[in-house]
Amino acid sequence: MRFRPVQTLLLAVLFLPLLTTCRGTSGGTATLTLAPESALPAQVRQSPPQVQEAYRFALANQELSKIPCYCGCGFAPHLHRNNRDCYIDDIRPDGTVVWEQHALT
Repeated sequence: MRFRPVQTLLLAVLFLPLLTTCRGTSGGTATLTLAPESALPAQVRQSPPQVQEAYRFALANQELSKIPCYCGCGFAPHLHRNNRDCYIDDIRPDGTVVWEQHALT
């Protein structure tokens, strides 16, 4: 079945109310899970608040490894495979975090 522009617009109008009701129970504001600021290395703690928040989010939300990296660093020397790689290079078996410095630049 091939959709024509009018059919596509009609479907969008029909489904728009459903999409706007999928905002959750918090009135439309998202609650982010962040790692504690103390978990960040000194260089990241000295960066702008948005950068610190991104690193804290990456550490607390390991699901970022399921999201492709769009920063354009899928090439040497960074070789990012996913979004988490933009912030975390590795988490060792003992729990030590090896931070990726690329997102600071």
